[in-house]
Amino acid sequence: MSSERPPTIDPTAAARWHAAAPATSPWLHEEVARRMEDRLQWIRKPPESWCHWDALRGGLQGHALVSARYPKARCQVYESAPRLDGAAQHSLAKPWWSPARWGAGSPQFGMPPDASVQMLWANMALHTAADPQALIGQWHRALAVDGYLMFSCLGPDTLRELHAVYAALGWPPAGHAFTDMHDWGDMLVHAGFAEPVMDMERIRLTFATPERLVQELRELGCNLHPERFGALRGRRWRDRLYEALAERLPDPAEGGQLALTFEIIYGHAFKPAPRLRVSESSAVSLQDMRAMLRQGSKDGHNGGPRNP
Repeated sequence: MSSERPPTIDPTAAARWHAAAPATSPWLHEEVARRMEDRLQWIRKPPESWCHWDALRGGLQGHALVSARYPKARCQVYESAPRLDGAAQHSLAKPWWSPARWGAGSPQFGMPPDASVQMLWANMALHTAADPQALIGQWHRALAVDGYLMFSCLGPDTLRELHAVYAALGWPPAGHAFTDMHDWGDMLVHAGFAEPVMDMERIRLTFATPERLVQELRELGCNLHPERFGALRGRRWRDRLYEALAERLPDPAEGGQLALTFEIIYGHAFKPAPRLRVSESSAVSLQDMRAMLRQGSKDGHNGGPRNP
């Protein structure tokens, strides 16, 4: 998995979704951001600068929580969908007349330069990436040495009830398969991260009606599976879907409301100092050499890179 793209994500469909995703922060994303922010209490050294990746979809309330925790840290906001960049700036930028606009807490917008931030925050973005290994590589490049990544995404048990309904009716898959947290850990190591820590939890959401359930799913994402139904659905199919959901998803433990499971994966990893691989001919980037020299100086060396 570490060197392959997800086989059940259609890259074209993923690109269209990112271009057309609602310019809102879904409720579930905000709730996951709140829980992920609570994990920052275990980070001993606050970052001097941090990047919020896909802030608008990741959660504006979550952004406010992280900003309040690190009020002196510089913030860089990056939106992978260009059309969302203006909406994010409108939502997050301080008014021109506000003194806070010129302070450390006022975010800058655009792609973070290489090795420029001590924390990269990416909430609920990874599971819709057609090339997640490339995305993780971007995060790794943006982080400075000893910086850390905080991310969350959906896991394999997500929407298992909905998948069961589609399978029972003989319909194509309801959505693409979500990656297991152990595979995410492997990809983090493959990208150069160290000490990945992964954990997960399950959240059950309940809905009073099939219409409300489908509305929530539309805000969260769409079906990216290559074998999804390839044309538009009609009203009869929609009505059949609502009937099936009303028949199969009520949970007596939830007062008969329709219930869906969401598996949430949380990940954390550090960017270590680069290690020079010694061979007859070794090439080291200027950025990596500077990092090794700084690390060597911290460890008491006289300017030379450490042995691997």
